[in-house]
Amino acid sequence: MIFRTATIEDLPAIVEMLAGDPLGKLREEFADPLPEPYVRAFEKIDADENQNLVVLEADGEIIGTMQLTFQQYLNYRGGSRLQIESVRIHRDHRGRNLGAKMFEWAIDQGRERGVHVVQLTSDKQRPEAIRFYERLGFEATHEGMKLHLEK
Repeated sequence: MIFRTATIEDLPAIVEMLAGDPLGKLREEFADPLPEPYVRAFEKIDADENQNLVVLEADGEIIGTMQLTFQQYLNYRGGSRLQIESVRIHRDHRGRNLGAKMFEWAIDQGRERGVHVVQLTSDKQRPEAIRFYERLGFEATHEGMKLHLEK
């Protein structure tokens, strides 16, 4: 297994994983060809040195993905944070401790970049994911809020 930065060729496998759960089915569109907004978003992420769209590959197959965002702040004396989002394991590879390995790798990336905190958000409709994050040592220390804007 190897962790690497995603390429445009990996994009269909990534979008398929994002769309492959009950919440993802409501907000993602996995189609062939992929809708153009995914390609544009990938290009922006790929061009940003503070973003890393990561895939986990085994035997030439993409079996996991996550997005890492490094954020610089003025608070915490100019500290930086690692935000982990869009973590998915391909449905055929779940239950093999791969999620924990992905987080271990991601946290190591944060340490290498000198972040002071690693954070994530999880939809309240994903109680199993929240329990998983808690087992990894994450704590619900803040109440998050969103304002969805119409397009």
